[in-house]
Amino acid sequence: MNISNWIRGFYPEEIAVNYTERLRASIGACLGILLTSLLTYYIEGNASTIPFLIAPMGASAVLLFAVPSSPLAQPWSVLGGNMLAAFIGITCLIWIPNIMLAASVAVGLSIFAMFFLRCLHPPGGAVALITVLGGDVIQSHGYSFALFPVGINSLLLLITAIIYNTLASRQYPHISSKNSESHLTNDIPPEIRFGFSSEDLNEVLKEYNQVVDISRKDLENLLKQTEMHAYRRRSGEITCADIMSKDVVCVEFGTELEDAWALLRKHKIKALPVIDRSKRVIGIITQIDFMKNANLDVYEGFEVKLRHFIRRTASVYSSKPEVVGQIMTSPAVTANMNMHIIELIPLMTLPHVHHHIPVINDNRNIVGIVTQSDLVSALYHKKAL
Repeated sequence: MNISNWIRGFYPEEIAVNYTERLRASIGACLGILLTSLLTYYIEGNASTIPFLIAPMGASAVLLFAVPSSPLAQPWSVLGGNMLAAFIGITCLIWIPNIMLAASVAVGLSIFAMFFLRCLHPPGGAVALITVLGGDVIQSHGYSFALFPVGINSLLLLITAIIYNTLASRQYPHISSKNSESHLTNDIPPEIRFGFSSEDLNEVLKEYNQVVDISRKDLENLLKQTEMHAYRRRSGEITCADIMSKDVVCVEFGTELEDAWALLRKHKIKALPVIDRSKRVIGIITQIDFMKNANLDVYEGFEVKLRHFIRRTASVYSSKPEVVGQIMTSPAVTANMNMHIIELIPLMTLPHVHHHIPVINDNRNIVGIVTQSDLVSALYHKKAL
């Protein structure tokens, strides 16, 4: 082992978050502990025999408000980890006379149990420890200590974190960002035919064999975004504005289906952006939308069904859709005109996203449209240079 590298391991790495995020986390933790302590004290009414707030809640607050996306900070980890550790700590306190041995076993068993029940939560180790060190006071309350104050503290802090993080536009509980859905064939999805696959990442994580404080899906997406960033740096700036079609045929919400279908046929295109009076994109309508809504899954009577579907109804009331806004896909996936074309790839390869992406400016007005053909052509010519 290189001594200099080993010593460098003690030097803290820079935390890559701005001061707004740091302030958000600090204020959240402050409010979380304050509300948890006040409400617990109000519920208990008498805190003379048992603390209304336990110290490990401070550690839980760090996870809930500073790193809410961590797998260690999710609701089941907080509630399950803390209460399970308290239960184990009380058991060790009752059955193991030697306080040092009881504390050691409680912490070790808590970690093992949290691994087994998928509720690993670092403050749980502290809960197990203070439970044992509480001695006769904790023992006199027995297993009710796991419910109060441990359980109620954890629950109140968790509720505060859910409300605060939601108001601060931080998704909590955190849901890992998903990759594209399966396209129901045995082929490898197009977005992972080059670069690494999910199986590659799984193998690396198995070899690493340590707990990674980020969900596997989030890690995979971070790595893919890193690949895209590196490609963008190497390939130079080619934006959507450079490759988009600028003469865009659009329709409005109230455009009749018969007119919209006629535009698709006339211009030999497969999609029409739907815009409002300010030329802002509110949706998109494609040939697929027509086929789905005209019930064309069965080939028999295809043309007859389609003609009946798009034909305007003469009467005032109609049981079938009549205008574009009734069958369009909304909201539509859009791209900013200054977006690098590499950022279009994950959008174009998702099966539930149309292969025609309206391009908008900073005011969200439509300025063009990009298709898969545009993207392929741009990538090909860039590679050929």
